[in-house]
Amino acid sequence: MKVLLANPRGFCAGVDRAIEIVERALSKHGAPVYVRNEVVHNKFVVNDLKAKGAIFVKEIEEVPEHQVVVFSAHGVSQQTRKQAKAINSTIYDATCPLVTKVHKEVVRKQKQHSQVILIGHKGHPEVEGTLGQSNDHEQVILVETAQDVEQLVINGSVSYTTQTTLSVDDTQDIVDKLKEKFPNIQAPKKDDICYATQNRQDAVKTLMKSADLLLVLGSRNSSNSNRLREIAEKLDMPAYLIDGADEINPNWLVEVETIGVTAGASAPEILVQEVINYLYDHGATEVLEVSGIQENVHFSVPETLR
Repeated sequence: MKVLLANPRGFCAGVDRAIEIVERALSKHGAPVYVRNEVVHNKFVVNDLKAKGAIFVKEIEEVPEHQVVVFSAHGVSQQTRKQAKAINSTIYDATCPLVTKVHKEVVRKQKQHSQVILIGHKGHPEVEGTLGQSNDHEQVILVETAQDVEQLVINGSVSYTTQTTLSVDDTQDIVDKLKEKFPNIQAPKKDDICYATQNRQDAVKTLMKSADLLLVLGSRNSSNSNRLREIAEKLDMPAYLIDGADEINPNWLVEVETIGVTAGASAPEILVQEVINYLYDHGATEVLEVSGIQENVHFSVPETLR
């Protein structure tokens, strides 16, 4: 049995930065540090930070006054920012800069009196944060599918933006529908789907030309990890999203000659190595790195934490 490792895989620059912000805040202030939502969507990472003194909360109301608060990589609404300031907290913003770019785009378009359409998944923290950038008079409209586009009735200027962790192919279908319905719709200056999401999806497409099965390291609530699994499934290949090697079912490996392994942008490399060790113990004879795009993006932490 042969194992093919996708490249690139695992942590992206935004995730690296978010984790570093929490760790530096703990080092500077000591425990506890309150983190609004999971800083990144990965069980292993969250549990590790909990052990170091991070407390994860759903709402700012759960945070006592005068505490340290970190906003997650997915971003937060303007309302959440106001709530954090109101309790006199020390705030560190771990929002991925690529998500911040989307937030700024929403604000800019609304100032130009353009109706903003957001392509994304309802209930995802990033989507909630982006919807929360809108002013009181003009709400951002959320679109999840190409079918949703057909229900839209908009007069005047219209523009769109997207969640950063979507399927590139599925999003293009929705964008095509929007352009068909609103020929003058304004697109973002640069694609909103982040470089890491795109690169990991392209790597899986390459991988699945040679693999019979795909294992994706990533948590169930990780949007970009789910999209990686879906790529293989759309090719009628078996694919499994797992948090670690202990979730592998040996029956999956029966009569499989080549296994593809990748990791979502919030899954650490240590989990990939544990899977490799498991596969060696269950019949793998060689592990090959598949060549792919080299990523050299780095996002700096806030100056106050340097």
